[in-house]
Amino acid sequence: MKTRLNYIQAAPTVFKAQLALSNFSHEQGLEPSLIELVKIRASQLNGCAYCLEMHTREARAAGETDTRLHLLAAWEESPLYTDRERAALAWTEAVTLVATSRVPDAVYEKVRAQFSEEELVKLTLAIAVINSWNRFAVSFRAIHPLPAKN
Repeated sequence: MKTRLNYIQAAPTVFKAQLALSNFSHEQGLEPSLIELVKIRASQLNGCAYCLEMHTREARAAGETDTRLHLLAAWEESPLYTDRERAALAWTEAVTLVATSRVPDAVYEKVRAQFSEEELVKLTLAIAVINSWNRFAVSFRAIHPLPAKN
């Protein structure tokens, strides 16, 4: 795989604005562990290796377990996730796949049972932000850091 272009260098003001929105989203008070799971799940759905490498590394550094990270792609089949996490993950999938999911009422009802209106707006922003990062990284073929060769 070869990087198509370095979007950060090509348009630094765009990157600065995207980073500002990303930082703003992080400051909204939702649980950092929940937000990392959301970022990872959206990145799995979008096939974004760059973001998967980054956010699994950040989740581990924040105390997330390898088992929960390995099972995230099959979260519906595992009892390791809380009801709040499950609602957030279902919402993440529906919002990420909006073109085909149309964000079903049943998913909305589950997430509203776990999140206040304000929290849901904040969660949706976090999902929108990771989806936009995924689109930059996948479209321009950003390559994640590679392990050092021995």
